Amino acid sequence: MANTNNNKSLNVPILRFPGFTGEWKETTAAETCSEFKSGKGLKAENILSEGLYPVYGGNGLRGYTSTFNHDGFFVLIGRQGALCGNINIAEGKSYITEHAIAVQANTENVTGFFQYLLLNMNLGQYSDQSAQPGLAVNKLLKLRINLPSKEEQQKIATMLSLLDARIATQNKIIEKYESLIKGIAQSIAHSNKFNVRIAECLECSSSTLQESEIWESGYYPVYGANGIVGYLDNYNTQSEAIYIIKDGSGVGTVSYVTGKCSATGTLSILQAKEGYSLQYLYYLLKVFNFEPYKTGVAIPHIYFKDYGKAKIFCPSYSEQLRYAKLLSVIDNKLLAEQNILTNFGLQKQYLLRQMFI
Repeated sequence: MANTNNNKSLNVPILRFPGFTGEWKETTAAETCSEFKSGKGLKAENILSEGLYPVYGGNGLRGYTSTFNHDGFFVLIGRQGALCGNINIAEGKSYITEHAIAVQANTENVTGFFQYLLLNMNLGQYSDQSAQPGLAVNKLLKLRINLPSKEEQQKIATMLSLLDARIATQNKIIEKYESLIKGIAQSIAHSNKFNVRIAECLECSSSTLQESEIWESGYYPVYGANGIVGYLDNYNTQSEAIYIIKDGSGVGTVSYVTGKCSATGTLSILQAKEGYSLQYLYYLLKVFNFEPYKTGVAIPHIYFKDYGKAKIFCPSYSEQLRYAKLLSVIDNKLLAEQNILTNFGLQKQYLLRQMFI
């Protein structure tokens, strides 16, 4: 690829494949697409879990049905809801509903290129600011876009689609490791007789820390329901702990932390009693069924005083350590694969920024 640094006055991207030198043409989707319109409505009872043809809505695949209204490769723009502007694709015979805009380039352009061009445009910014955000087709058709030659479009689309395929493969690798960890933990948890109550293995404490008290920078990380939410210069966890979401949509989700850190008030802090491996207990709690212990309707809660009465299987301390070591080895491999996926995502973002105008 050629990095063109002296082209401030030229209508070209920063990064290009060698051999392409011409300026990109400013145009509109109306002038370059053979189709750019919403799909058609389909009753909910006609969308099934299995069927002949996939059904696509504003957020991608919704299910299957017995008929189709599109045949070919189309880029789909979600046109309604909080995620309006997101980009998906449909291939072959499919049914595209009114919640998605179907886009197909004309014969002088490449539909696959539009997939990444539209993704890079952050179309959600053009939604109307109502209770139900939405995108107007006529408004999108008039937006100014920049296109290279058909040959350069194809080159860019091919490279980015190969990167997407590698990302999809990486996701499958991660899913396999996650399934392996879950399967081993479930086998340990359910193939043996429950012999000890959770409250006999773990101590529970709570934090009163609010997110408004957290800084953007500091010495020690602070964990909330969605991971690290900020930093402080002090901490409420010194060595290792299990953090468990005690209320809200992610209630019952557990994480294992080490080192000096803190938890917000949305988390309970669990620590092992003498004779028990905290890491072993973490893997068991990952597959523990918290459903019977949830209370509340609008905002679900779990309380240690309730699920602490449940029994689990705990072998000897040495056996706990052996199981924990086995699962942590796989967990470390999973983390490495997740880091690879993150890097692929960063590469894609970089290419989208540098290879488009």
